[in-house]
Amino acid sequence: MKLSFSVLDLPLKHTFTIAHQSRDVQDTIIVKLEENGYFGLGETTTNPFYGMTAENICNKLESATDLVEKGGWHSPEELWDLGKGIFEDNPFAQCALDMAAWDIFTKKQGKKLYEYLGLNPKNIPLTNFTIGIDSIEKMVAKMKEVDWPLYKIKLGTEHDLEIIRELRKHTSSTFRIDANCAWTAEQAIRYSEELAKLNVEFMEQPLGKDDLEGMKEVYQYSKLPVIADESCIVESDVKKCHGLFHGINVKLVKAGGITPGLRMIHEAKSLGMKTMVGCMTESSVGITAIAHIAPLLDYVDMDGAMLLSKDIAIGVEISPGEVRFPESKGIGAVLLDK
Repeated sequence: MKLSFSVLDLPLKHTFTIAHQSRDVQDTIIVKLEENGYFGLGETTTNPFYGMTAENICNKLESATDLVEKGGWHSPEELWDLGKGIFEDNPFAQCALDMAAWDIFTKKQGKKLYEYLGLNPKNIPLTNFTIGIDSIEKMVAKMKEVDWPLYKIKLGTEHDLEIIRELRKHTSSTFRIDANCAWTAEQAIRYSEELAKLNVEFMEQPLGKDDLEGMKEVYQYSKLPVIADESCIVESDVKKCHGLFHGINVKLVKAGGITPGLRMIHEAKSLGMKTMVGCMTESSVGITAIAHIAPLLDYVDMDGAMLLSKDIAIGVEISPGEVRFPESKGIGAVLLDK
């Protein structure tokens, strides 16, 4: 087994702004595993909010080289468990490795990942298309550029309700809103009343991740379901979110990969919670991996590659009416020649 990795740039079509950051280019790290003519690809993006840089991700992957290449593991789950100590403080790096391990493992099994997991690709929910914070005029222009049945609207401004009121004038598409921890409990409850009238499906992470008392109020009095994001990073967070949120949004990058992501989804389902997987503006490598597990979900946010002005890979093709997978086995994404 050979492990290699590289840092690449993902240029965005538009400046992407959320409540706590803006960016025009997203750095991403691609991991490649090779053995006996097979290869597997995995991906993780950097994120300054979580302290995850290209440098510390690559350093962590380098420190795992011996573990990976000596070949003392026989499944992605086994490799993930063996790497827990190494990757404890860097789940982003572990995600890329875990994803590559699933890709090469299922290729060796002669199956697509969704086939190996026993999932039906016809059961994939429609992904939303994300509209970042901007002037209302520019947000409207972005919606007109990509006519989509379901939009996620990033909020966290001084005029959030005005934004949704104005956007609603230009489309009948369903909205989801994501405040990225920007509101108080009082705001979230009050806003939910009008948002519910404006065809908003749910609110994602309205409060700060540690505001548990506030979330108790929101959960009880909100007119809309609330979905955890920043409050549900790793497996131990799922149970903590029960009774505070109606569902969880699992980010594979933050959780540490497909292996723990699947466990989080199944635990949430056992608790009667809705499940979602979101993206971190990955290329078609990471987005294709998400698509393979999407049949498990109630909601999915896998529009990352759609936000890019230039993708580095080919993989799943997403339209409002269809999700088309690559013909090859495993996850199936392939890097484009530079």
